[in-house]
Formats: sequence, structure tokens, C-alpha cells
Amino acid sequence: MSDTPLNPPQHQDRQPGLESEMTPPPRAVNPETGPLRLKDQVAIITGGDSGIGRAVAVAFATEGADVCVVYLNEHDDAEDTAGIVRSLGRECLLLAGDIGDPQFCHQVVGRTVERFGRLDMLVNNAAEQHPQERLEDIEPEQLERTFRTNVFGMFHLTRAALPHLNEGARIINTTSVTAYRGNPTLLDYAASKGAIVAFTRSLSLQLLPRGIRVNAVAPGPVWTPLIPSTFEPDKVAHFGQQVPMHRPAQPAEIAPAYVFLASSDASFMSGQVLHPNGGEVVNG
Repeated sequence: MSDTPLNPPQHQDRQPGLESEMTPPPRAVNPETGPLRLKDQVAIITGGDSGIGRAVAVAFATEGADVCVVYLNEHDDAEDTAGIVRSLGRECLLLAGDIGDPQFCHQVVGRTVERFGRLDMLVNNAAEQHPQERLEDIEPEQLERTFRTNVFGMFHLTRAALPHLNEGARIINTTSVTAYRGNPTLLDYAASKGAIVAFTRSLSLQLLPRGIRVNAVAPGPVWTPLIPSTFEPDKVAHFGQQVPMHRPAQPAEIAPAYVFLASSDASFMSGQVLHPNGGEVVNG
């Protein structure tokens, strides 16, 4: 911490004091906030073909951003996402591949910068989960696969992006409520999401001197294709009923958290996690 004063020494004799006598005066209006909070900025969004990733891509485009949507192999969904983004007057680059592959991550960043000429935001959102009733049923291959996508992919893509992220850039990671309350049938998934919380906080401390903010979002149950693709029909039928709001979120209800963290509205936030989770009270 520097000994150099941030403000001129001053004192007022009465509480609560007067703004009109402060030097410099507090700023009540953010000069960077406007109708298009992300105008002409560029974002990479993993898992952007559907679910939360699609909603974030649409929300960013609505705020004036161009996006690169990264996905595994869900080509039809990805094309639908691109169609929505383009209908909003913004550009959308689609790139299919495995973010667990460091070479692919470098290709993603390279092609994004080649297409748009810049990179301002990285949304590490892609994930997978494989429910198992017992720890003994989680084979090493499943554990490695879960962490390869959910954690290693985040490391690889962030590492590839950093040379192109200048002061003012933002990184937003998707963790989960399971990192805070656990889940008896998603041990490896919950563990990977806990790792993302620690990664977010540590990376924030490392990158703040470079003017790059790092935050995360920890959604509760959200109605995405990951649900019917990983759970049995009866569980899908009751998915989300356990939270205080007694329902899952729609992806569009989660996306505003990412817009907030990406915009100058969150200029004093880094290393933090937002919790749009249907009313659950969690620590952290």
C-alpha cells in the first residue's frame, strides 16, 4: 500500500457532512454507463451454444458486443445462437472444439483476434457433469474428464487470452451453488466448481495490478440442456423444486449477472462471486 495520499487532507466538523465541501466530490454518476454498456467490445463465451452461455451471448449482443461462441459439437444450437446475435446487429463467430485441448484454446483466441481485432472479455462457462450415487462409481476417467473440461479448459483458455487482454478487460467464470452447499451425486462436478471459486479469487489478485477484473457467477438450478442430458426423467420432472423459489431459473434470468460484471457498473468488484440461485443462502 502506497503512502501517497489519495485525497487532499480535509475535515468537516459535523456529521454526516456535506458533499459540496469535499475535494474531490464523490461521483454519483458513472460516465461510462449508457444504453449500450458493452458497445463495440468483443467477448469469447465458452458453452455459448445453449443454456446460460447462449443467454449471455444474447445479453452481451443486446449491450452492443460482438461475440465468439465456443462449443463442443452442438452445431444446430450454435447456429441458433448466432442467428439471435446477428438479428441484434452484432457479429458472431462460431468455433467448435474441446477446450480441454490447449492447442484448440490458442486457436480460439487467435481466430477471435484475427476476426475482430481485439478481445475485451472472456466468459469461461462450459462445463459437464456425470451424476453418480457413490464415490466408488466415479472412475478415474470420469474424474479426469470432468476436471479437464470444467477446470483445465478454464486455465488453458485464460492463459491463451491473457496476452490479448489489456487494462480494463474482464474475465467471468461460471461456478455453481454446488461449490457452496455440495451435492451427494455430483462429487466430481462440485469439486471442480469449488476449484473455480479458488481460481477466480487467486487470479483476481494476480491480475488486478494489470487492470484486469476477474469475477464469477454461481447459479443455482437452471433449465438448460445439461439437465435432461444427465438426469433421469423423474428427476428432471422435479428439477429445481428444492430451492426456496421452488423452480429452476431460466437462462435469461442468469445472464444479467454476467452483463453487470462485464460492464463498468461493476468497476469496483473483483475476486467476487454473484449468487443467482433462487433464494438459497450460502457462505462465500
